[in-house]
Amino acid sequence: MKKIFLLLVFCFIQLTGFSATIDSLQINSQLLKRKSPVVIVTPQTYASSSEKRFPVIYFLHGYSGNARSWVESSPDFQQLVDQYQIIAVCVDGGYDSWYFDSPIEPTYQYESYITKELIPFIDQKFKTKAEPQGRAISGLSMGGHGAMYLGTRHPELFGAMASMSGGVDIVPFPNNWNIKGRLGKYEENKAIWEKNAVINQNFSPSQAILIDCGIDDFFIGVNRALHQKLIENKIPHEYTERPGAHNWKYWSVSVRNHFYFFHSYFKNF
Repeated sequence: MKKIFLLLVFCFIQLTGFSATIDSLQINSQLLKRKSPVVIVTPQTYASSSEKRFPVIYFLHGYSGNARSWVESSPDFQQLVDQYQIIAVCVDGGYDSWYFDSPIEPTYQYESYITKELIPFIDQKFKTKAEPQGRAISGLSMGGHGAMYLGTRHPELFGAMASMSGGVDIVPFPNNWNIKGRLGKYEENKAIWEKNAVINQNFSPSQAILIDCGIDDFFIGVNRALHQKLIENKIPHEYTERPGAHNWKYWSVSVRNHFYFFHSYFKNF
């Protein structure tokens, strides 16, 4: 009986001990003119799957965050990577990049960095499904803007996109979060601001889209406006409002929904 009990304990430890692997890398970016950190989270089965290719979700952090924000602040992140058998790429977008190619700051070319340097690097180094149907992008706050901005502008790369608490229209916030440090002052560069606002991008009905925002969030108004515009333009999408503010208590729940949404998309291909 004692041997059976010890065997059961050993098996339980083995079964519950499996977890996703976190790797931190530095990308030598010619576009950013510096090394940029990236955190890669792979499922426990990744190392032992010699032939299998895994879908990828690119995660963009918010203003003042960094590449480690997701793994350090979202308690279920590794578990979700394991559960859905997805590679998570946590991008570093600088303190306040907003994921634009800045017209005034040559070392803030984040759209080009992600699409021309980071994604090819990830597809070369990791066992990814290197096609739009196997690649998605998500983000929170500034990263929610970034995910929808990059997703709409690069349908050849991303089959699905999602935003939680996203700053999906920057125009109402001309003096916040140093957006003017990337695009110039709004009153002097209105056309540039309008051009780079997510709400003014061309959304494709062929892409899977998820938008959610807390009802107590300062971005709820711009998210509702984007939702209404997508309805008017007959763009299929999922939109959710629920109680919550602009914080990790809200985002820790949202990230579970985003993983499930992307998993549901990936399994169709």
